[in-house]
Amino acid sequence: RNRFLSGRIDFNPQTNTKLKMSEYPLPSDLDSIIDLALTEDIGDGDITSLLIPADRSVKAHIICKENAILCGTPWVSAVYKKIDNSIRIEWHFEEGTSVEVGDSVASITGQARTILTGERTALNFLQTLSGTATIVREYLIALEGTNTKLLDTRKTLPGLREAQKYAVRVAGGTNHRRGLYDAYLIKENHIKSCGSISKALKEARRLMPDKFLEIEVRNIDEFKEALSLKPNMIMLDNFQLSDMEKAVAINSGTVKLEVSGGIDLDSLANIARTGVDYISIGALTKHCRAIDYSLLLT
Repeated sequence: RNRFLSGRIDFNPQTNTKLKMSEYPLPSDLDSIIDLALTEDIGDGDITSLLIPADRSVKAHIICKENAILCGTPWVSAVYKKIDNSIRIEWHFEEGTSVEVGDSVASITGQARTILTGERTALNFLQTLSGTATIVREYLIALEGTNTKLLDTRKTLPGLREAQKYAVRVAGGTNHRRGLYDAYLIKENHIKSCGSISKALKEARRLMPDKFLEIEVRNIDEFKEALSLKPNMIMLDNFQLSDMEKAVAINSGTVKLEVSGGIDLDSLANIARTGVDYISIGALTKHCRAIDYSLLLT
């Protein structure tokens, strides 16, 4: 099932045009998240590194131990800049490109003490964000030949939301809303609390008419009620394929349609072929498996 086992996977120019770095700017919380990570790991000092002579200079390599999409290089560079600005890092692959087992993705030169002090924090970011980017690319491959876009969700690792959403963009995916503040997403419990789909949508428009408005529906009847009020997007939650097709036909391009719930690689292409605009998958960020990298001194 892992499509990265057979070889190097790159962007398909017809479906996922490779972005320039300026098109996925770094998260604004990068520095603060790194500070937190360094504090929890180093505390009041790395006692093991004191075993090494202070003037010992070394060269190290970061080695990839499985096929993956490289992501998180700015976090690695920033970790070492904070610990020791004299450390030099040379990246051998660009952010967002595929790497294979045995590839040296970076060379690091500097004092042995500080290189080893930053090793775990740097690799934690690289492994986690590469894991996110890798699974996103795998899902995008399954969507090739369709017009459906892949969305992430708010199901991110605590403290790493902006970092993981960055990784989604780097891999070619699309970000959904960032949090509870930038767009409406009216779900089942909101609807119950408001009294009905219509009441919830009308109140949302009254309170903040300029905010992007999306609502979740569970069946065709609810879909028709939501569609009559023309929100920006309707989420079809756990719909069967036949009902997705009905919704697409009824909608006829009136609003954007998103599908969510119980989606995996096996079902992805069939869902996309119904003609929905977006598929959102929490597993992209929630279930990501860290990619195995090692830092080795030479």
